[in-house]
Amino acid sequence: MALANFIDRAATAASQVLADFHLADFKAALEKQVVAVAFDSQAASCAEGQATLDLAVRLLARLYPVLAILPLDSAASSQAQALERLAKSINPKIGIRRSDKSATVCVVAGVTPPTLRCPIFFMGSEGWAAKLSRNGPVGSGSSLLPYGAGAASCFGAANVFRTIFGAQLTGADLDEDIDLSLYSFNRTKAGDAGPIGLSIDLGETHLVGLGAIGHGSLWARARQSDLSGRLHVIDHEAIELSNLQRYILAGQAEIGMSKALLATTALRTTALEVQAHPLKWAEYVARRGDWVFDRVGVALDTAADRLAVQGALPRWIANAWTQEQDLGISRHGFNDGQACLCCMYMPTGKSKDEHQMVAEELGMPEAHEEVKTLLQTNTGVPNEFVARVATAMAVPFEPLAAFVGRPLRSFYQQVICGGMVFQLSDGSRLVRTVVPMAFQSALAGIMLAADLVKHSAGFPMSPTTSTRVNLLRPLGSHLHDPKAKDSSGRCICSDEDFVAAYRLKYGCVVGQEQRVRLRKI
Repeated sequence: MALANFIDRAATAASQVLADFHLADFKAALEKQVVAVAFDSQAASCAEGQATLDLAVRLLARLYPVLAILPLDSAASSQAQALERLAKSINPKIGIRRSDKSATVCVVAGVTPPTLRCPIFFMGSEGWAAKLSRNGPVGSGSSLLPYGAGAASCFGAANVFRTIFGAQLTGADLDEDIDLSLYSFNRTKAGDAGPIGLSIDLGETHLVGLGAIGHGSLWARARQSDLSGRLHVIDHEAIELSNLQRYILAGQAEIGMSKALLATTALRTTALEVQAHPLKWAEYVARRGDWVFDRVGVALDTAADRLAVQGALPRWIANAWTQEQDLGISRHGFNDGQACLCCMYMPTGKSKDEHQMVAEELGMPEAHEEVKTLLQTNTGVPNEFVARVATAMAVPFEPLAAFVGRPLRSFYQQVICGGMVFQLSDGSRLVRTVVPMAFQSALAGIMLAADLVKHSAGFPMSPTTSTRVNLLRPLGSHLHDPKAKDSSGRCICSDEDFVAAYRLKYGCVVGQEQRVRLRKI
């Protein structure tokens, strides 16, 4: 058994949430664990249970070097080999145990309690509702909906992490019971189960950003086969090794594959018409010509990219995000008096440009103009530049030499964000870029998929702009987070020309004065 070959990226993520972090201690703690995934035929024979098990293995295999795959009855045994293959597709060197004797922590799907003395978390679902308990089995529902089932896996993986590293987390008590509806984002109660068994037409929907959050969204869509409509998937990048830390649909075989192509592959068994666009958002919009976007799911990394999406004036936006301590989703019209997406990310003061931030992360702030040129021209980094980075970072040159000639953005992603310098410096060079844990990104993506489906179907949406979850602490009782419309008057949703353009685009009433102004834009 061995840690995954992308463990340094996972360690980078952990270093941002764990106090008193030391790389060697972190790896040693992981190597002591045997994380068990136990299940019975009740879970293995239904779509919700299968979804919970699938995502649980996808999450756990990215971090822990040993999993115990434990069918709890003979009828469930046939599912074990598929889960083992899935784990090995992520980390080929992962250790697989078939005995419960050495398990240190366990997640369970189904209605059968295992006979273990380690901490146990019972995962389950009922349609839109995600369930987790420390007290006994909660079972899996009979619907084809993946939302509660997937969220339950994220809660289970989060509690495993908090069990192992609780001493380094603030307020990291374990969840006793969770029964959360992803239909309302309230605790599930009678009459709040949400509709199930409905075929839903997404119409024309866009998903922008196919990174970790995008993967969570695609995972959920891929497991709801009755979805129809046209889905545009937009991302210009390819899968890299470091992405495997939290891209739940990617394994070793997908390294180098276009993210857009992977999305179409993941959704091939659904009724969706998937159109892949391996482009940046601005390039896609320019080529499209038609700037009518009825529904856009945003799973992007930066505020600037989100502002660009809102600037194209989609009719409605769902925006998913992660940050160091929590994750969430926000919902935005434009002409409804509520906060638009720009209101959420309005810049305050002068922010640093990308080339300045990259130069600082490389330890050479004085080289920002050189960095700017390399980024703009997309030329390969020369040998002497890489040598200077190694000197600035106080790490050996030889491990970085393989990146000579690569574009700077790729060099930066692999060496800094991918965790190479972090590993070479034994964890002393922390990365300031937020790198969430896999279970955080996956839940944000599942929440995004759920809200896009609810909006497409005309289901009631949350009355608040934002919903926020912290997986590093027990689930809060109040997840709704109202966000006010920007009051400075600087946002585009307060600009008469933008408002008039939005109204004209989507058939709202536009006065003669506004039409004249639009013709001048």
